[in-house]
This record gives sequence, C-alpha cells and structure tokens, in this order.
Amino acid sequence: MATVSPDVSATPEPVPEKSAPRRPYPGALVVVEGTDGSGKSTQLYLLKRWLEIGGYRIHFTEWNSSPLVKSATRRGKQRRLLTAVTFSLLHAADFADRCERQILPLLHGGYLVLADRYIYTAFARDAARGCSPKWLRNLYSFAPVPDLTFYFRAPLDVAVNRIVAGRPKLKYYEAGMDLGISLDRQESFRMFQERILNNYDQMVETDHFVLMDGTLQVNRLQKQMRTLVHERVNLAQFAPKKKKRDAAK
Repeated sequence: MATVSPDVSATPEPVPEKSAPRRPYPGALVVVEGTDGSGKSTQLYLLKRWLEIGGYRIHFTEWNSSPLVKSATRRGKQRRLLTAVTFSLLHAADFADRCERQILPLLHGGYLVLADRYIYTAFARDAARGCSPKWLRNLYSFAPVPDLTFYFRAPLDVAVNRIVAGRPKLKYYEAGMDLGISLDRQESFRMFQERILNNYDQMVETDHFVLMDGTLQVNRLQKQMRTLVHERVNLAQFAPKKKKRDAAK
C-alpha cells in the first residue's frame, strides 16, 4: 500500500457550542468499523494525527490490545484451540478490560476517545463464526454507545485483494480456516469476509452507522470524515485551553 502524506497544515478549529448529548460523562466516543482492507485504520490514524496536532484531548484504543488478555489469545491461536465461543469470550474480556481501564475513565475525564474497531466487530465476526447475535448483544451490553460510528465499506473483492496483496500468507483464524468452509486459505478468507460484510450491512440502520465509501481517494475520505466529526462532535470541549495572556489580547 502506498504511503499517504496527509495535509496536516491546517489544524481543526473548534466549532460553536452544541447541546450536549445525554451521556453520564463529558467525553465523546468516535468509532471506525469495517472489514479488513476497507481503509478504516488509515482514516482513523489520519484523524488522530489531525487532532493531536491541534492539541485536542484524545485517546486512541484498538481491538484486541489488552495486555491482560492478549497473551492468552495468542497462545490459543498458536495451538488452534479456540472455538467460536471461546474466541468470542476472549475478545469480550479484552474489551471489558480496556473499557474499564481506558475508555470509561477517559470519557468521564472529558476526553475524545477514538476506537479502531468496537463491539460491532464482535457482532459481525463472531456471528459469522456462528455465535448467536442476541447472545453477543447481551455479552457487550455494558459498552457505552458511540457518539459517532463510521462504517468504511469497500466491495468484497476490493477489500480482499488489498489484504491478500499485502500478506505473504494469511493466518489460520484470520482466514476463517477454523470454520471448515474451504481448504484453500484465500478462498476461505473471501467467504469469511463475505459473511462479515453481510453482518455489517445489516447494522447500518439499526446501529446508526455513518456509511463511508472505502473506494474513494484517501484524502477525499479524510476530508469527509473531518467534516462529519465537526458536525457531530462538539470539538470545542476537547480543545486546548487558551492561556490567559492570549485571552486578554
């Protein structure tokens, strides 16, 4: 994938005050979702850098990154011991740990939290592995509802080709080989991703996703994303406080 050089010369300007959402905390949560190869991680990284340069109070978190659970998940993958349910429960434990130690404390502390994948990843992937959607919704019922959820959607072949082109070999669980749907890893991956894509599509309206075209140019997508964040999130409350001498001018 070609290296992207975003235009970071212009930092975000706070927008006028908006009515605060009905949340038990002053922070805000912005989430990106999508299949592998949809471009979501690239876009969230660019948004993160844009906000960091502007001095905004932000925190970044990503799926399956809790040090408490990561080693157990890695061992289970290496030994191919994970069933659909145990895999799902490990990811839920990982999320619960990050939610309690990072996401919720920072939301209560008045931060803008950016999440690369959220509970909807479980709803899409774990359901594709055969877990009950109702059971999954109940499992993650403690999670705070995002203020804004971007769903980056690329056609199946586009997303799959992006991943296959950048991987020397697809991993066992990544390719969905545990499902036994194909002996060929690339074909299994494609079929697994198709299931996930279909599950995501079903959540667009019910979970109020903001649909983003993953085939657009990176800079154009980023511009759209920044505009939507301005419109949906009160960035002024996360802006750096002006110094007294600046305010006196």
